[in-house]
Amino acid sequence: MSKSFDVVVIGGGPGGYVAAIRAAQLGFNTACIDEWKNDKGGPAPGGTCTNVGCIPSKALLQSSEHFEHARLHFADHGISTGDVGIDVAKMLGRKDGVVKQNNDGILYLFKKNKVTFFHGRGSFVAAKDGGYELKAGDEAITTKHVVIATGSNARALPGLAFDEELVLSNDGALRIPATPKKLGVIGSGVIGLELGSVWRRLGAEVVVLEAMPAFLPAVDEGVAKEAAKLFKKQGLAIELGVKIGEVKTSKKGQTSQVSVAYTDAKGVEQKLDVDKLIVSIGRVPNTIGLNAEAVGLKLDGRGAIEVDGDCKTNLPNVWAVGDVVRGPMLAHKAEEEGVAVAERIAGQHGHVDFDIIPSVIYTSPEIAQVGKTEQQLKAEGRGYKAGQFPFLANGRARALGDTSGFVKILADAATDEILGVHIIGPMASELIAEATMAMAFKASAEDIARICHAHPSLSESTKEAALAVDKRTLNF
Repeated sequence: MSKSFDVVVIGGGPGGYVAAIRAAQLGFNTACIDEWKNDKGGPAPGGTCTNVGCIPSKALLQSSEHFEHARLHFADHGISTGDVGIDVAKMLGRKDGVVKQNNDGILYLFKKNKVTFFHGRGSFVAAKDGGYELKAGDEAITTKHVVIATGSNARALPGLAFDEELVLSNDGALRIPATPKKLGVIGSGVIGLELGSVWRRLGAEVVVLEAMPAFLPAVDEGVAKEAAKLFKKQGLAIELGVKIGEVKTSKKGQTSQVSVAYTDAKGVEQKLDVDKLIVSIGRVPNTIGLNAEAVGLKLDGRGAIEVDGDCKTNLPNVWAVGDVVRGPMLAHKAEEEGVAVAERIAGQHGHVDFDIIPSVIYTSPEIAQVGKTEQQLKAEGRGYKAGQFPFLANGRARALGDTSGFVKILADAATDEILGVHIIGPMASELIAEATMAMAFKASAEDIARICHAHPSLSESTKEAALAVDKRTLNF
């Protein structure tokens, strides 16, 4: 006899596991189905983010940044280290340990909140008695409400499959066993820049090929220009406006290579030979194995599940959140949608404000933004004022030894309401939270300018940028 639940969540990534926990907190008999496996075949909930995305990449970024600081910057602090080496295997082991802690943490949270967990693939079988029959691994279960949170997969180049040895997705790029001499990256988005930065710090020569004519077009132009300058100074070679041609892989004994033919921005045919190639050209919604056709679940042309503003699908009591639906493919966006859906199932008014979802690139310096960019405001014809403050003039940044970048605040020309905040510099990922909260409460630049910020702190740069909107900075 099949087990019956009020709510079943398919997918245990950030959107899925949070939706399951919130549904259970609201009194629903809830289950979550997830098929991720660890290296021993056991459950590894947390989705792409925890297993091959956000968490492991940040672990490697931290390790590689420590290595670079020891090699290049410790001497500035009077610290003598001698020759500094890197044990890549141990670094990867630490990364795997961090991932496992997060996997285990989610399983603990399921147990704490009385969420039933099924390890295996979740899929539809049929609509049945006003609800749905599902398959959870090898088990049959029934439920009234289904929340689909199956995430996304790396997009491959046409005709070039990921082998995760020479041609790497984010998965393979996180477990390269030794630092390659030369690393190619196709795509200069978040994944390409972050993982390219990791291996550059460890000694690889990194070349990034980007099809777009502009660098980081979704980022504020001033920030993108500063980032390009700083990355070039670090040794990250970035070529824009390229057209990728044939990609060949070859193995001769112990030697392997990837050869990329491409046309550069001037129309000249070029060839790049590398030891490894990371392909990071975006992600595609994951509906593989969901058996959507069994119940008539509607997908769009990209394979994403069609939903309305409340994350409702075309089917009664079937919802979808995260990367598998419209909107930015960000873990925190998925989490907010997951909570909102659980609350809507309970008859509450779950809410997600898509206009103030922050985004971060965890390079060094970090890049973070929320709200509108200058180019967006210009395109809209909206009047605005801009205030900018450099970390070079911030006392805490000087003490840290990291004064690159700035904070920029954009405010409405008439009302002074904050329309966007853009940061490139140390701890931008943490500083953006103040800006996001300010925008959530419809704060003005003057509001931030009038709030006392601790001294010395990096957050004083946000206050100074707010003062700069009215051309009255105190420290620059």
